[in-house]
Amino acid sequence: MPRFAANLSFLYPELPFMERFEAAARDGFEGVEFLFAHEHPMPELRARLAAHGMQQVLFNAAPGDWAAGERGLACLPGREREFQDAIHAALRNAEQLQCPRVHVMSGRVPEGIDPSSLRATLVANLRWAARLAAAQGTVLTVEPINPQDMPGYWLTHQAQAHALCADVGEASLQVQMDLYHCQMVEGGVIEQLQTHLRPGRVAHLQIAGVPGRHEPDVGVFDLGALLGLIDALSAERGWSGWLGCEYRPQTGVLPGGTSAGLKRWRPASPR
Repeated sequence: MPRFAANLSFLYPELPFMERFEAAARDGFEGVEFLFAHEHPMPELRARLAAHGMQQVLFNAAPGDWAAGERGLACLPGREREFQDAIHAALRNAEQLQCPRVHVMSGRVPEGIDPSSLRATLVANLRWAARLAAAQGTVLTVEPINPQDMPGYWLTHQAQAHALCADVGEASLQVQMDLYHCQMVEGGVIEQLQTHLRPGRVAHLQIAGVPGRHEPDVGVFDLGALLGLIDALSAERGWSGWLGCEYRPQTGVLPGGTSAGLKRWRPASPR
């Protein structure tokens, strides 16, 4: 089976954030991801990871003013200094957490602006950031996100993301392939995986059920076939990334709901 990472921004919502590490470890997770490392005390994050023998596998660089609706700065002309500050901070946090990947959000297209006019800014910013990340051995990721969940987001399609990485031309910039977003936008997740899941191109996978963004066995996916394909492609091509569980438990904040859902679709013994 793939290596599963618990997304602690989504799973165990009934618990305070710092208690979610222990809950994930009890459910057999060895890796975790979450949205924003800069929102939490770094010493406490390190302590929780160490206490439970877990690896931080991914977090997002600061995206601008999230509360005001910003979803990344990378494509926005005139925000280059803020973008650079966010990358410097994210790379420092990645080093402290020994986290090998940082997701860089592209940003929303401002009203009245042609999306194509933002591409040059995005490429230049990502090239600068990828070179900085490479110097400390960190991989940056870009993720296509569906416009229903995130209206106006610049990056929406898998081929668009791979073309962007090719234009940036740095091995330290790769694609974060969220199978939920992929299915919502394009469908054909099996074909998309067969096309794109290769070392050096896709750094990280994520999954949730479609529609609803609940457990991945709730909805249209043939989960057994999908996980089997990821296993087969990983063995065939030498891909060794993580599969992040970035979904909202169908039970909401019901105590124990995340664990109950996991036992249904991903049987695992406590560590």
